[in-house]
Amino acid sequence: MEPHATAEQVWAASLIFARIGAVVMLIPGIGEAYVPPRIRLALALLVTLALTPVIAPALPSLPASVGAMAGWVLRELITGLMIGALMRMMIAAMGIAGEIASLQTALGFAQTANPMQAQPGTTLSAFLTLMAVTLVFATGTHHLFIAGIAGSYEVITLSAPLMMGDFSTLAVRTLGQSFLLGVQLAAPLMVFSLIFNLASGLIGRVMPSFQIYFAAAPLNVLLGLSVFALSLGVIGMMFIDRYQSFLQTFTGGAGG
Repeated sequence: MEPHATAEQVWAASLIFARIGAVVMLIPGIGEAYVPPRIRLALALLVTLALTPVIAPALPSLPASVGAMAGWVLRELITGLMIGALMRMMIAAMGIAGEIASLQTALGFAQTANPMQAQPGTTLSAFLTLMAVTLVFATGTHHLFIAGIAGSYEVITLSAPLMMGDFSTLAVRTLGQSFLLGVQLAAPLMVFSLIFNLASGLIGRVMPSFQIYFAAAPLNVLLGLSVFALSLGVIGMMFIDRYQSFLQTFTGGAGG
């Protein structure tokens, strides 16, 4: 083995680290603010060392000027940020489902600190978001993050120009899919709320003197949380299945 790394080896590792470091900064769970920066940096370096022998042959040679080097590094940083942002967009479906569930169960004003976001959110939204991260690591889905980083060099090759238009289209589509998935996950609570409100309105019309609000409000919370608890298993399974399918778009041939 060589006693020191050559300039080409350092250049290849640096270029790979630029994309991997940007992805690690944004991926769910690892890229959160509560994770120490040293942990994220160490993980990015470890993944870089593991993937450099595989990816290095496809990388461009060392440029002759500093400007060209900076251009390549900036390109990889932007690519990594785009990939990490897409991964984070999709996991937001659980937060959307929690917000909808809170509105349907009259718990929209129950705010709590959400460690996954920079601002407080509803209690159910914070719970489902943490549940999503737990499922990602409990089911081994985080391995697809590494496979997606390696496969991204096949999907987003360095020989092709930066696909900003394609990224914008994919970002809009991912946001739409995330919102649609959030609504689908909260569908049991929406159906319950519709039936409960119709029944409450009917009782109020039949018995105008009955104080329907004082009886319906606690019953709405109790029954709504019961439906939410019964549907948690389906919510978790449906989310992790859709999220794994989404990550497969980045794995290319590396995720097999």
